[in-house]
Amino acid sequence: MPLRSAKVPRDAVHHPLFARFYARMSVTADLKGGIAAHRAELLDGLSGRVIEIGAGNGLNFAHYPSAVSEVVAIEPERTLRQMAVESAMRAEVPVDVVPGAAEALPVKSEAFDAAVASLVLCTVRDLPRALAEIRRVLRPGGELRFFEHGLAPGRGMARAQRVVDRTVWPLLFGGCHTSRDTLAAIEAAGFELGTYRRLTVPEKGLQFPSSPCVLGVARRPELAGE
Repeated sequence: MPLRSAKVPRDAVHHPLFARFYARMSVTADLKGGIAAHRAELLDGLSGRVIEIGAGNGLNFAHYPSAVSEVVAIEPERTLRQMAVESAMRAEVPVDVVPGAAEALPVKSEAFDAAVASLVLCTVRDLPRALAEIRRVLRPGGELRFFEHGLAPGRGMARAQRVVDRTVWPLLFGGCHTSRDTLAAIEAAGFELGTYRRLTVPEKGLQFPSSPCVLGVARRPELAGE
């Protein structure tokens, strides 16, 4: 597929130390923290051509259903991208791992049936621009599946999220911002919000600023409704 000209460097994100930490942490979270089940729920029922934004080390790849004809997986961080390529070789659906950033996706407009954002919208530098790009590459009526950290419903945790976001959290965790209102941002980008549910990760035990999450689906409106 011809690539759209991107306006960002191929390695616009470079966090090699965090990437290695994340690779270990994410596998543990999948096995012991219940994340694998959330990934399966997120991707259930998908079909056709899918673009995954910020694929990380490729842990979603094993959960794509056979009805998916192709996954184009965008990952800006070099170390994680190399891991994703290895994961792609083990996937049961075709996966093409591509360098690029969410704010300038290197693909044609209206080229995909669905987009997947999994624990990535908290890290993008420009959330409205990233969501506008996702909307651009989806066909009219296409789905955005999202599983994201987000603003806590309780005042105490929300206050703590804002404090850590202004101080150490983004520095320690690859640019992650825990207090972003993901649902509001998705709606502001012109998506029709579908079903979603709030969840806590992990469900039991010590809670972190990143524990409040939301999992759901939104849709790019059909042309007649835009």
